[in-house]
Amino acid sequence: MNETHFVAAATLEDLPAGAVKAVELNGKPILLCNSQDRIFAVINRCSHANEKLECGKMKAGWIACPVHGARFDLATGKAKNPPATRPIETFAVRIVGATIEVAL
Repeated sequence: MNETHFVAAATLEDLPAGAVKAVELNGKPILLCNSQDRIFAVINRCSHANEKLECGKMKAGWIACPVHGARFDLATGKAKNPPATRPIETFAVRIVGATIEVAL
């Protein structure tokens, strides 16, 4: 039985509305995103270009790769438009006090 292990990633103060924050947790590049009053955690890599997503535009629950503009749904990781066809990895998030924790 796999037990979910949450790791402290940042504080709510580190991630105001509309902000992104790149962190590395257990060797994984994670991007924290505060969009539409929710905190999301996704892998900080485009599934098409393998580029960091942290410099991409984030809006209305999606983030775009800064290289080719492929957009990914922050909740599901699903690719929303070409050239990306594969989803990106997403991670469960919980808030404990003022700490943002990510499930790895």
